Amino acid sequence: MRLNEISDNQGARAPRKRVGRGIGSGTGKTAARGHKGQKSRSGVSLLGFEGGQMPLYRRLPKGGFTNIFRKNYRIVNLSRLQTAVDAGKLDASKPVTEAALVEAGVIKSVRDGVRILAKGELSAKLTIDVSGASKGAIEAVEKAGGSVTVKKIVKPTTATPKKAKGKKAGGDVQESGKE
Repeated sequence: MRLNEISDNQGARAPRKRVGRGIGSGTGKTAARGHKGQKSRSGVSLLGFEGGQMPLYRRLPKGGFTNIFRKNYRIVNLSRLQTAVDAGKLDASKPVTEAALVEAGVIKSVRDGVRILAKGELSAKLTIDVSGASKGAIEAVEKAGGSVTVKKIVKPTTATPKKAKGKKAGGDVQESGKE
């Protein structure tokens, strides 16, 4: 077999239908568009048009918004931690940090931080240092003999100047030079 002898299986590719090429072509006269009417003409856009009635996409209310300040945490369940410890990817004697989780292949990247959730069982005694953890996860880790340290997230403070209060009525009033 040579490269010039390679071809698709029979019927794998259908030839392009050439429309509007005369009566004898099989798709002649109306070019497979049926008879007359708007859809047989070019430049038709009927999607969303309801004959002058208010279209459905405008009748329905707008809703929701996207919070651009939302933190995007990586979620790690307790069962995933236990699996990594059992497989020898995580060392239970060392603290489990976000960098250690990435190195062990538990998560791909840190994003805005790592949050531990309480799904699954944990029997290994782990010292965990992450951005966040649920109450149930903290209880489960402490029950197994470990500890969880949650990093404090410091919000940047923006110093906004306070508005100067206006003078009270009846205070210093400038009089005009006319008498």
